[in-house]
Amino acid sequence: MRYLVRARVKPGRERALLEAIENRTLGRGSVAGNEYFRNMVQARLCDDGTARWVEVCYCYEPLNEERPYWEQYFEFTRIQDAHDRRECRDKNGAEPWACSNCDCTARLEQKLESMGEPFLEVLRRAVAGTRALPVTHSGAKAPVAG
Repeated sequence: MRYLVRARVKPGRERALLEAIENRTLGRGSVAGNEYFRNMVQARLCDDGTARWVEVCYCYEPLNEERPYWEQYFEFTRIQDAHDRRECRDKNGAEPWACSNCDCTARLEQKLESMGEPFLEVLRRAVAGTRALPVTHSGAKAPVAG
């Protein structure tokens, strides 16, 4: 299944996140492998201060395996289905592991590209001190919309 993820960088974790991305240690040990890097390259920082990306996840509970890796750096604000799960060939059993090569979220990903700024560029500027990332901390677990 593919999910639209919204998250904010935790206060004070900007440099550590950038280092984990650049050193390719983000998600080390996760079965999701390079998905973390693809997500960060495609993520957009939106006007509300959230980074947004589309993530592929095969867990029964969205991002169940990935959550501990992401939560070192991010506070999730919302995780929702990126398309109708009844139409997901992996979820409905028509084609196991279909999400790896599926284009079901192509329109959504194209729309995201036009929103805000590239997250990774903004993160680099924030770490360099030329721009601050908007941060908030609620401590609440992100709602998972299905």
